[in-house]
Amino acid sequence: TSILSYITTTQPSRLIQFQLTLASMLFATLALSLRVLYGGKRFGNHVDEVWPNLFIGDMSVANDRYSLWKLGITHVLNAAHGRMHCQGSHDFYGSTVEYYGVPADDSPSFDLSRYFFPSAEYIRNALDMTGARVFVHCAVGVSRSASLVLAYLMIHHHYTLLEAINKVKEHRWIFPNTGFLKQLRALDVKLRKTS
Repeated sequence: TSILSYITTTQPSRLIQFQLTLASMLFATLALSLRVLYGGKRFGNHVDEVWPNLFIGDMSVANDRYSLWKLGITHVLNAAHGRMHCQGSHDFYGSTVEYYGVPADDSPSFDLSRYFFPSAEYIRNALDMTGARVFVHCAVGVSRSASLVLAYLMIHHHYTLLEAINKVKEHRWIFPNTGFLKQLRALDVKLRKTS
């Protein structure tokens, strides 16, 4: 039976129990994700390669064209684009670097999920090019940028949220805010349903 028919034909007390069970399962997954995020070594690097030719870093590297050149960066995804955030643009990086800006706030109430698929496509299309190297950044390089990289791994490499977190944490300490983590968990559930 489908969940909808279960909900419409079930007694209210059983329905409440079903809702509580579902809520506790989601909470348990979020709690496990937080435990994984808190664990491990905390890296203090300004930039780390977290996947082949895919880097996460902070605004100090993003604002240093020489460092980007030394890393061979061909594409920049700024997860903190905008007046109040990191001031990247096509003009700043010149013709040798492709730029994509996401005007995200590092706030649990900000809906970053609307950028999951466009950012994942940008990263995938860039990495499909021979010799491409992608730098994803925000202010500190642990929440907004990490969330977009996690979404990329989940969407295009079919990782679960926990697998994606563990993969990235092999190379860099990350800590998406609780709102982004909930949005990533919703993405995880959505992707599992469609696979």
